[in-house]
Amino acid sequence: MNAIRSLVLCGSVLLASAAFAHAAPKGQPAKEAARADVLYTCACGPDCHCTSASIKPGNCTCGKPLKGGHVVKVEGSTALVCMCGEKCKCRIDAKDATKCGCGQALKSVELKGTGLYFCNCGGSCACNTLSAEPGTCGCGMALKRAN
Repeated sequence: MNAIRSLVLCGSVLLASAAFAHAAPKGQPAKEAARADVLYTCACGPDCHCTSASIKPGNCTCGKPLKGGHVVKVEGSTALVCMCGEKCKCRIDAKDATKCGCGQALKSVELKGTGLYFCNCGGSCACNTLSAEPGTCGCGMALKRAN
């Protein structure tokens, strides 16, 4: 009977050790899952007519750096993007649907022609999933390609 107890105890210790091995070291935050709602777009001003959009940092076709934001909603093939930065997690302002929660105006970005895949749950979607590859959205629907 003692052998069985020892075996159970050893098994429990091994399972606990395996679980803690994947946790972040003490004093360090756990890694965040990669975000699928970040979109980099041209930010060179109203006089610029380039329509560059990417899920990775880089330069737009006019040569200026793309600016990161995050998609708060997709309507048809137009992404509404909060431009307060790719790390921000604010949402559409409940009192003003033209702004994000941080107070900045939402930017409309046409996804057609970008080749990106996006989630669009029946015409209007708040899943906010973007990808360079085909896949599924958080809601389970297949991502749609923006040709």
